Amino acid sequence: MIEFKNVGLVYPNGTEGLKNINVKINDGEFVVIVGLSGAGKSTFIRSINRLVTPTSGTLLVDNEDILQYRGKKLRELRTKIGMIFQNYNLVKRSNVLKNVLAGRLGHTGTLRSIFGMYKKEDIALAYESLKRVNIADKIYNRADELSGGQQQRVSIARVLTQKPSYILADEPVASLDPPTSHQVMTYLKKINKEDNITTIVNLHFIDMAMEYADRIIGMRAGEIVFDGPASEVNEKTFEQIYGRTIREDDLRGEAEKVEQP
Repeated sequence: MIEFKNVGLVYPNGTEGLKNINVKINDGEFVVIVGLSGAGKSTFIRSINRLVTPTSGTLLVDNEDILQYRGKKLRELRTKIGMIFQNYNLVKRSNVLKNVLAGRLGHTGTLRSIFGMYKKEDIALAYESLKRVNIADKIYNRADELSGGQQQRVSIARVLTQKPSYILADEPVASLDPPTSHQVMTYLKKINKEDNITTIVNLHFIDMAMEYADRIIGMRAGEIVFDGPASEVNEKTFEQIYGRTIREDDLRGEAEKVEQP
């Protein structure tokens, strides 16, 4: 379980990234965060693994306040929270297997990783993870030989190999064409259901949010302005979240440009 209690974040320049956030995300949920550029989506999601650190409030993960974490405790937190990025975050000149095995870094240690001293079980887990996203045939290809959609599937396999309790995905399909985007979202949803991994995804595609989410959280100017089941969301809901009229085209495609972290 993840719980924000009166969480705020003020950047050094005085900008408020988060304002009095109070929300609980239950185990096994598939939550999509939506909002305009600058709404606080990336700040919200990156606070959960402390890529950014809130400046006030309490942020509980498994009933522990992670805002107090330092050093070893922070590394342990990041081991159980998998992160998927818009730009894939792969080592381009390494092959797919090595990239996926990087998901075991928090379990095997830096020295083993540097010298490629992975256990047979880790290699088997990496291969199985690649099979689950249907890209095991590329296991020895360099990452930069793959298409964007293939690279994103490799990044999903890397997270699976990490064996996390939570998956955070920060605009994972923003750089992909619509068919490939749906493919990536389908894999994320499948993993969420099969492994009961709590999954939180930032999206800027309204139609995808409605199709894949169990629950939608809407943000505007660092605040949560909507929180409810996807089944209850309609065009009026998005007008409330965005604070403007939603064109019909927006319901089929991109609502806004990608939020910059």
